[in-house]
Amino acid sequence: MIQNYFQIKTIRNFSIAKVWINGGSNLDREGKKGINKILSLLLERGCKGFKIFEFSEYIDSHGAELNIETFEDGILISLKSLNEHFCKLFPILDLIINKPLLLDSEFQNVKKITIDLLRKDKENPFNIAFDKWRKLVYFKHPYANNTSGYIEDILNITHEDILSEYNNFKNRNMYIISNNSIINNKSTQKLNIKNLKIKQNSIQSKLNSKNLHRYASTHGDSNQIILMIGNQTCSQSNYEYLPLKILESHLSYGMSSVLFKLFREKNGLTYDVGVFNPPRQQNSPFLIYLSVSNKNALIAFKILNELWKNLVSNLIDKNELDLAKSKLISSLLISNQSLDEILQRRIQLIGNDLDPDFDKKCLKKIGDVKSKDILKITNKYLSEPFLSVYGNKKICNKINKLWIKNF
Repeated sequence: MIQNYFQIKTIRNFSIAKVWINGGSNLDREGKKGINKILSLLLERGCKGFKIFEFSEYIDSHGAELNIETFEDGILISLKSLNEHFCKLFPILDLIINKPLLLDSEFQNVKKITIDLLRKDKENPFNIAFDKWRKLVYFKHPYANNTSGYIEDILNITHEDILSEYNNFKNRNMYIISNNSIINNKSTQKLNIKNLKIKQNSIQSKLNSKNLHRYASTHGDSNQIILMIGNQTCSQSNYEYLPLKILESHLSYGMSSVLFKLFREKNGLTYDVGVFNPPRQQNSPFLIYLSVSNKNALIAFKILNELWKNLVSNLIDKNELDLAKSKLISSLLISNQSLDEILQRRIQLIGNDLDPDFDKKCLKKIGDVKSKDILKITNKYLSEPFLSVYGNKKICNKINKLWIKNF
C-alpha cells in the first residue's frame, strides 16, 4: 500500500496526480551512476497492455501529459489531463510503477540517448565547472554525482542491472498527491508498495581546509571564464534553511539584488550571475556562479573575493534585509499560484518527511530572522568555500594565485 496519500481540494477543469518515489540518483551504485535515470526513462516506454508506441498514443490521444524526472533524492511521476479523461488515465500510474515492460530493446535505445545527452552536456562550460565543484564539495557522497550519470558508467550498465534496480525501486516509499476528488485511498491501493525506509549515506562533512583541495580548474579554449564559489550547507528541514534563503534573496533576486548591482549595473562585468541553492533532503549546496569575459575575469574575481569576505564578516544592513525578506515572501507566494508547482512542492516535502505546509510556516517566520542570524550561519558554512573555474589556462592560473593568497 502506498505510504501516504494527500489531496488538494482545488477545482479546475483539469486534474494532476504526482507520485514521489524516495530515492533517486543518490541510490545509484558505484560504477553504475545514472542507473536510476535510465530506469525512470524506461518506465514510460511501455507497460502491461501497452507497447511503447501504443502507450504514447494512448496518452497523446487524450491530450494528456506524463513526465518522469529523476532528482538526487527521488523520482517524480506526473500525470495531467482534462477531468473527463482522468478516470481512464489514472490506472496508468499503477501500470508503469508495478508492471512496466522494461524491454531490452528499449533499454538499448535509452542508453544511447543518455550517452548522447551527456556528450552534449560536456560542451557546456557551466556543466563542466559545476561537476568539478560538486565533486570537490561532496567528495564521495551521492550528491557529488550527476543525476544522469557518466558515460563510462552508462556503458557498463546492463539490462540485468536495470531489472535488479527495478526490484529495489518497487520497495521504496512512495507518496501520491492530486487535486482530483475521484481518487481515494482505495484506488491508490493498487500501487502496492512495501513500507520500507531507505538508508541514506551520511554526508562526508569532514572537509579538507587546505587551499589546494578547495580549488579546481578546467582549461578550455574559451572567451569566457566561469567562476563557481560556495559550499554545502544544511538540509531544508534544518532551522538554518530559512536564513540561507533570505541570503539567497539578498544576493540574487531581481535587479535590486547585490549580485546584479555589483556585477552588472555598476561594473558591466558578467554575462550571467546568480545563486544556486536548491532544497535537498541532506546538505544543500549554496554557491554563487558567474561568467565573465577573459579580459574582465581578474577584476570580477577580486570583486567576488571582497563580496565573499563581506558576507562572512559583516551584518546585512536593515533596509537591505527588509528588502530581501519582501522579495523572498513574494517568491514563495508566486510559486504558490500554479497548481502544478503547488503539488510538486508539496509531494517533495511529504517525501522528505516534512509538513506539506512547510512554506506557509516559513512565511510566518521570515520576519523573525535577524542579520546576526544570517551572519552566524554564513560563518558556519561559507567561511571556507570551494572554487571551481573554467576557461583559459593562463587566466585560471592567475585566479588560482589570487585564491591561495585570499582564501
